[in-house]
Amino acid sequence: MQTVEPTSNVKETSRLISSEKVSGSKVENTGGDNLGHIAEIMIDKISGRVGYAVLNYGSFLGMGGRLFALPWELLKYDTRRDAYVVGIPVERLKNAPSFDANAWPDMGERTFGKEIHDYYGTTGEWLL
Repeated sequence: MQTVEPTSNVKETSRLISSEKVSGSKVENTGGDNLGHIAEIMIDKISGRVGYAVLNYGSFLGMGGRLFALPWELLKYDTRRDAYVVGIPVERLKNAPSFDANAWPDMGERTFGKEIHDYYGTTGEWLL
């Protein structure tokens, strides 16, 4: 009988990573500023594409902070930094649309998607 290892023990391939391991990953901007960590990833059920990384910025010991839906296409993983890197200055992030952990928006709603993608200058092709 074959035993199955828990997800957290599975070795990653060079291109794929378990969603369990993405949550908690550091996010930095290209200037090296710590922007927080990924709290969740949001996957489109129809296309299977990752739509957003939910960034937790400004929390202390995992408490508080603001949540931001970052279009997944903005994030690039940097193996040297062991972090996802985005080209967003801290001040731009502070002014971005955000939400509270107790009041998540409907991220699949087109108005929400348009607001996010317009703010970051991304296409959101998966929404079409």
